[in-house]
Amino acid sequence: MARIFFNGQAMVGGPFHASVADALIGPVTTAPGYRFFSLGDVCPGLHPDPAVDTAIEGELYDVDLDHLRDVVLPGEPRELELGVIKLADGSACLSMLLARGEAEREVHREITEFGGWRAYLATLGRTA
Repeated sequence: MARIFFNGQAMVGGPFHASVADALIGPVTTAPGYRFFSLGDVCPGLHPDPAVDTAIEGELYDVDLDHLRDVVLPGEPRELELGVIKLADGSACLSMLLARGEAEREVHREITEFGGWRAYLATLGRTA
């Protein structure tokens, strides 16, 4: 089993939640130190930046590694990669991060100011 922070489509109410629903632990936030980006308003990605003092909202799951490998990761866009983040309680877990070089391409909209995917989607008139 692996603890993973989801902050987009796999959260409760999202289109991919059913594939991980039984693994939900509950809502959490990251520790400060992450920028947050929208990839075409389809999914979000975190990007570590120690200069940022914003925490990002999401949900923590305890997912079977085979399920993570066979179901979750193949559905992730190529602009994201699996990494390790720090949660507000100081613990570490997996999460999908912008792949190396993606932030520097400056093609993804930064949405850090919203603090979470749901708050950002609300500005677009969407819920999931």
